[in-house]
Amino acid sequence: MNRCPITYEKCGAYAYSQQGLRLLNKNLSNLNSFPLTASEQRREAIVRAGKISIQGVQPKLNARLSVKKSVFEIVDKGGHYILKPQHSTYPELPENEGLTMHLADIACLNVPLNGLVYSRDASFTYFIRRFDRVGKARKLATEDFAQLSGKDRDTKYSFSMEKITAIIEQHCTFPTVEKAKLFRRSLFSFLIGNEDMHLKNFSLIRRDDMIELSPLYDYLNTTISMQAIGKPLEEIEELALPLNGKKRRLTRKDWIDYFGRGRLQLTAKVIDDCLQTFKTSIPKWHDLIAISFLSDHMKTLYSELLLRRCVVLGL
Repeated sequence: MNRCPITYEKCGAYAYSQQGLRLLNKNLSNLNSFPLTASEQRREAIVRAGKISIQGVQPKLNARLSVKKSVFEIVDKGGHYILKPQHSTYPELPENEGLTMHLADIACLNVPLNGLVYSRDASFTYFIRRFDRVGKARKLATEDFAQLSGKDRDTKYSFSMEKITAIIEQHCTFPTVEKAKLFRRSLFSFLIGNEDMHLKNFSLIRRDDMIELSPLYDYLNTTISMQAIGKPLEEIEELALPLNGKKRRLTRKDWIDYFGRGRLQLTAKVIDDCLQTFKTSIPKWHDLIAISFLSDHMKTLYSELLLRRCVVLGL
């Protein structure tokens, strides 16, 4: 029996569940395979690299959903989705990112619609709905933290988590609320092994007169991706931007006392509520990892890392 790569629910002999299709569009009754192989998608991403506003290590394509044709289509402008095919070096990145975003959703983080779509060669391609698009043409103003701090792609790691806090205080409408969000997201990243949260993976978005942290994007377990290509776990950093002067061997004291209570000035209740949400979510996370679209080897790496990080935080 198949599982829907959008909702993870059982869908019998079908590729997608009806609920998964309705999340994409209420009038969608079928979804055809994306008409390119993974290698063709990567080549297309290189050709179109200058036409998409969102860049990064992973190849990306701008796309729209054609309900009439029941398929995702590549576009240069006006796309409401970003597609990410299989990477040529790091295995199972779409499956990894799709799972990680589902884990974030379980923990009540702000996650756009996302999932996996079958491609022409039966490989999975990850998709996520763009949160900076409204209606057919309206674009919401967004700026990543590299732009806000005067950094670029070459200096996106030349910062610290403490300075991230300062950007929130300077630009957000309600800094206290956004600092609590930053704390939850930072702990989540640590728990699931996301060690590549550099400046371009943090953004602010303006909705009407309010400036706040954008919904999540580019969250995946980069640690197990590095392990999968042979890098020893002890050589992999835990953070892209240092906290309390370090990127490895972070402790509960670093996260809770130094960052949460100290730098972010969060109340005991906010911190306790955050930790309780994770405690409640963790059993569900393990269940979801077990039925995810990762290979058995990657599932094991993911679960083992999560267990170790839970011990560090005392969860």
